[in-house]
Amino acid sequence: MSRLAIVSLATVLIASMPANADEPISLRGMGSFHVGGRLVEISGKPVKEVTFTPGGVPAKVDPNGTYQVEQMYVQYFLPANEKGAYPLLLWHGGGLTGVTYETTPDGREGWLNYFLRKGFAVYNSDAVERGRAGWAQYPDIFKGEPVFLTTANPFERFRIGDGPGSYDPDPAKRKLMPGSQFPNEAYENFVKQNVPRWTTTDDATIAAYIAEVDRIGPCIILFHSQAGTFGFKVAQARPDKVKALIAVEPAGVGDPAKVDLLKNIPTLFVYGDYIERDSRWPKIRATGIAFAEAISAAGGSADVIDLPKAGIHGNSHVMMMDRNNREVAGLIQNWLESKGLTKKP
Repeated sequence: MSRLAIVSLATVLIASMPANADEPISLRGMGSFHVGGRLVEISGKPVKEVTFTPGGVPAKVDPNGTYQVEQMYVQYFLPANEKGAYPLLLWHGGGLTGVTYETTPDGREGWLNYFLRKGFAVYNSDAVERGRAGWAQYPDIFKGEPVFLTTANPFERFRIGDGPGSYDPDPAKRKLMPGSQFPNEAYENFVKQNVPRWTTTDDATIAAYIAEVDRIGPCIILFHSQAGTFGFKVAQARPDKVKALIAVEPAGVGDPAKVDLLKNIPTLFVYGDYIERDSRWPKIRATGIAFAEAISAAGGSADVIDLPKAGIHGNSHVMMMDRNNREVAGLIQNWLESKGLTKKP
């Protein structure tokens, strides 16, 4: 039976108490790996002479040859007492890295720690062309140029500030959304996380994420913003291995022609506050809801949580960093439990 559920306050708040932040995290293992990528040949470039350190001896560097590119970095944490039915993969949004889920800009624990404390094995990644995944030459390999954001851009675009012109270098003069939960005093720390991004590497990123799923096996994917397209398309490519999807304000969706491939994958959509005040987000949310309805019509299970309707107000686009991030994570944990995605005691 198909269904699209708009989750009510009573439903989402049951058993959603936050994890105890004072409880030590006990691991049976941790580590990292790179996955995916391909080899590329570059030729026809002039040899350069480079001095790598001041006062050093110059060395000839021949840029012609084979390069390893488009790999992805993954760091994992395995709890001693594993309670998640499957590993949880955390995928970040555009212009960001796996730092998204680590420590918040104002120094609180992020969702990585939260779900570790709940007993999930957590795999946190830096996608292709981000952070520790590394770059490649452009436009030779990464077509086009990277996109860089000003300090004001995320403040005004991520529904932290109240639209264009809301940012000011002085935190006291910034025009925040009313009741904003974002830690404004630590906004500069958030901006330090921002990295360049390309708009032409989606296929490479999807290939790397598929390689991650193939390596880890059956898993749950929690993805944010730009990774909406990646999460849904990877699930459509590996419907036998993806056991649940958590779309946190997805900026894109999967292939509508292949939506039936998601019918056996329970899916949760989570949206924050102020969407109706923004110039872009009403349409972005409508696209996500239409995709949720398509999953439902195909016989699948798609649940939608609009945080303000659940009595939780003030959340920006980066709700995993907001002051009430644990409360939001609690709703997700409760949903996972309701879908039988945690191990029974």
